[in-house]
Amino acid sequence: MILWKAFVLKGEIYSLEHLHPFKFEVIQEAKINKPERKYLFNVSFSLHCFSKKIETNDDNDLFYKDSREERTFCFNRYELSKKLPEIIKNIGRKKCSHTGHGNFFIVEILREDGNTINYEIYFKVTKGQSSTLNLYIESAYPRDENHPRKNKKKPIAFYVIAYNKLHNRPIKAPK
Repeated sequence: MILWKAFVLKGEIYSLEHLHPFKFEVIQEAKINKPERKYLFNVSFSLHCFSKKIETNDDNDLFYKDSREERTFCFNRYELSKKLPEIIKNIGRKKCSHTGHGNFFIVEILREDGNTINYEIYFKVTKGQSSTLNLYIESAYPRDENHPRKNKKKPIAFYVIAYNKLHNRPIKAPK
């Protein structure tokens, strides 16, 4: 699991400790004919949560690199990423959307400075060791003109994703 190093620009330190891996449990309440279910998740985050694709005019001082790629540190994504751990801890209440590529996304509505922000969070769930699940946050960014609204397909409950992944069952994307 990745422990992100702080980003430093002109002596100013931007801590990324809020994106260090953590564990949390999600409890699906019992319903008629269905028992309570508990899911233990190992959560980790990609650098796409606080960086963006390198563009030609980007200052080299803004580059951030991990073992796989180099990207441009994005101050907007960084500020929004501070909300990710709390959003993820409440993901059990969310309806998720298929991307059609084996991963899913949610859209969190945030209110900042009187404005509404649609914050898209892309993730993948895989089976972990014994009865745990891995929740990897692949990317998170505000929906804007550079990131238009995705075609919305029928949503899927997060618990369905968790249950199926834990029991090695396929999750079919709606057509």
